[in-house]
Amino acid sequence: MFMDSSSELVHSLLPIFMATTLGASMVTIGIVEGFAEAAAAITKVFSGVISDYFQKRKFLAVIGYGLAAITKPIFPLATSIGWVFGARFVDRIGKGIRGAPRDALVAEIAPEQLRGAAYGLRQALDSAGAFVGPLLAVAFMIWFANDIKAVLWVAVLPAFIAVLLLIVGVREPESLVHAAAHRNLLHLNNAKRLRLRYWLVVALGAVFTLARFSEAFLILRAQDVGLAIGYVPVIMIVMNVVYSIFAYPAGAAADRISARTLLLMGLGILVVADIVLAIAASPGIALLGSAFWGLHMALTQGLLSKLVADTAPADLRGTAFGIFNLVSGGALLLASVIAGSLWNMFGASATFIAGASFAAFAAMGLLLYRPNARVTEHSKGI
Repeated sequence: MFMDSSSELVHSLLPIFMATTLGASMVTIGIVEGFAEAAAAITKVFSGVISDYFQKRKFLAVIGYGLAAITKPIFPLATSIGWVFGARFVDRIGKGIRGAPRDALVAEIAPEQLRGAAYGLRQALDSAGAFVGPLLAVAFMIWFANDIKAVLWVAVLPAFIAVLLLIVGVREPESLVHAAAHRNLLHLNNAKRLRLRYWLVVALGAVFTLARFSEAFLILRAQDVGLAIGYVPVIMIVMNVVYSIFAYPAGAAADRISARTLLLMGLGILVVADIVLAIAASPGIALLGSAFWGLHMALTQGLLSKLVADTAPADLRGTAFGIFNLVSGGALLLASVIAGSLWNMFGASATFIAGASFAAFAAMGLLLYRPNARVTEHSKGI
């Protein structure tokens, strides 16, 4: 929660900072965001494999959160897009290092029958931080008279608090300590132990990511329809309030009802969000689209994490989360570059119409797909 408060404060202002203060184009912003997230995804594979081998999740999580914390002062010091790119790159490397071990650690700490609820709670706290960060951005933009660089300094403290809490408050479960004596060798044959139902979840994650490009474009859309620069982070506040409210109930629901049903609902809501954002002509309509976007995230993100944990062998969960995030990160890079290019060539509406179209095609594919009985049994109706 603390790290997301810090990161989302930065991210809610960074696209505007790049576009106005540093003069970056939409394509450049799409490339920066896409490459940063792709770097995180690639790193997650290696950190996941390493955490499986050494059975040390917390150590890697501390390194990842620590890297993210030390990049926070770089953003307000940036004088060129190169500085921002470098800081975003290292920040996302940190996210990549911590992501897979943290997600695997959640599965190992939580009771199996409450795994969906546990991931929902993690997403809810994550979203609560993502709500607090933009809220702080708005408050300090008013206080500092729209001095973006001054506001970016506020993100430094909560980032280091997050690292301290992790070091002091989180412990590895005993099962990991005993499992370390029977660690897996680092070789590609382990991938053969990840069965078809797991690869179906990986494919689903990639499809969802292609339909949902970087949230930086939500912020740029808010400014595009006339929201004053000091209030642009409100678009992220709205999204994350909805996300945090519904993430835990959606995660708990994933323990009881069909995953296919929740995924189809999420895609349908994403279509609505994109259409609303495409036709938005005022800040109020853009905020409504952002709310639908947050509801889509609540219904799908914790569920996809649960499906990865459910379909991967316990001793390969770090690897499984790493591969899942690698594929999703590659999809996000592609989606963000396409989104920025469409915006530059045809305007903002084209970007969101394209997202809605892809989400609709994904929903149709999910409706038409009929898994065999064995896959259905293990994947709860995907």
